[in-house]
Amino acid sequence: MADTAKTSTSQGPQIQSIAPVFSTSDLTRWLDHYSALGFSVRRHGDIYGFASRDGIQIHVSFNPDHDPLTTAGCAYLYVDDADALHALWSEVPSGKSVSPVDTTYGLREGAHHDPDNNLLRYGSRIGTE
Repeated sequence: MADTAKTSTSQGPQIQSIAPVFSTSDLTRWLDHYSALGFSVRRHGDIYGFASRDGIQIHVSFNPDHDPLTTAGCAYLYVDDADALHALWSEVPSGKSVSPVDTTYGLREGAHHDPDNNLLRYGSRIGTE
């Protein structure tokens, strides 16, 4: 899991969170997909949306020229149970889930591609209690 201690290597205001912005050619489909993944979703007009879950947020921007092979994005999520998340997300009919595997660096990692080919990689520490 990421180190959540409040440390700063710079002076000035502290960064408190980050929200990746994905691209989609179909805002309604994207919001429906992330809702099925367990996110709370909301739309901001016809060109922007938000997906929130467990204190994290992903933004999405409508792009009629979105190309899943060249303009898709990626985010990494640290989770408490990669296998349980995979079990839930693999039940969502749209998108594609990849089963978690153990890595040599101590994480059990899986992945999920949304219908726009945006990638959510996720991992949990191996052997944590």
